[in-house]
Amino acid sequence: MQKLEVCKKNNPILRKRSQKLPVVGEPERALFENMLRIMHQEKGIGLAAPQVGILKQMLVIDIGQGPLRLVNPQILKKQGRSLMKEGCLSLPGVEVEVRRAKSIVVVAQDDWGKEVKIIADDLLARALQHEIDHLKGVLILDYLPWYKQVLLKIKKFKWS
Repeated sequence: MQKLEVCKKNNPILRKRSQKLPVVGEPERALFENMLRIMHQEKGIGLAAPQVGILKQMLVIDIGQGPLRLVNPQILKKQGRSLMKEGCLSLPGVEVEVRRAKSIVVVAQDDWGKEVKIIADDLLARALQHEIDHLKGVLILDYLPWYKQVLLKIKKFKWS
């Protein structure tokens, strides 16, 4: 398999929607392991396939309870609200306060194609929502108020 790296900042792939996977096979399982290695190496708790340049609905998460490997995840239910600063491996040095659901229910397939249902709270719920956003081309920058987004674009223009 090719050497993968985390796509950073303005890489256009980060803004594209990922494709659903009809089946999960050995290439996807190998990609999951590669993604987990990169995520741990970069000291992250989650990584979506688009962040390594692959537009497939795949993500990995490890908040210290063992790794999750998910394909085609969908949020079925959201409950409560929570505000917290988030970082992103694709946006080094950037932190944004993001309001997300405090608890969620997600349905997905595991790394063997078996359907799984996850009831998640707090950090796991936040990580799942963050990584599922990546599958839709959404970044934490999109949660900034419009005027902060404008200031960020001006700053980027000035210092690029």
